[in-house]
Amino acid sequence: MTPDLVIFDCDGVLVDSEVISNSVLSESLEAIGLNITPEVCMDLFLGKSWDYCFQVIKKRLGTEPPRTLYETYMNELFAQFEKTLKPIEDIQFALDNIPYPKCVASSGPHLKINKTLSIAGLMERFGKHLYSAEDVKFGKPAPDLFLHAAMKMKATPSKTLVIEDSTAGIEAAYSAGMTPLAFCSKKPNRAIIQSETIVFRSMRELPDLINRL
Repeated sequence: MTPDLVIFDCDGVLVDSEVISNSVLSESLEAIGLNITPEVCMDLFLGKSWDYCFQVIKKRLGTEPPRTLYETYMNELFAQFEKTLKPIEDIQFALDNIPYPKCVASSGPHLKINKTLSIAGLMERFGKHLYSAEDVKFGKPAPDLFLHAAMKMKATPSKTLVIEDSTAGIEAAYSAGMTPLAFCSKKPNRAIIQSETIVFRSMRELPDLINRL
């Protein structure tokens, strides 16, 4: 298959942000009386929109979280990104060697996408082709975001590849009629490995993997 489009998730696929994000979220939740470890945060929230995360937090807390939670979380998160955020290893190599149209479709807000890609030196790779769960009614695992990205990029869903690291993103890709490729570089994701999704471990493998499809 010659792809019309390759859609990249952002966090955990382009930028190595997941550990930072979930550590900061865990600390932010602890400050409002909700003890959830970074590892459990990863399991609960990876790949999900903030609206989804907020509803889970509200249910676990048993009351409405403070209105300042999101702002506090994002301020601390951006401060940590400035100190420690790096691009995913070999992502520049992968982008250099994938000769097809590319875009980003992330559960994060546009502000976060722009911030992380800028810090990681990847912003110029995608130009204005950045799509967020803010752009659609339902975020991942619904297919809306990926279908929105394909429409904007004038791509056929059945000829679109999605590079993801979360079960929510993989599910969204299948629901959109697209072909997901699962990036699992560190902790193996059991749900993804047990599915029929193609899994790869290094971004250096990605160009050849796409060419073999």
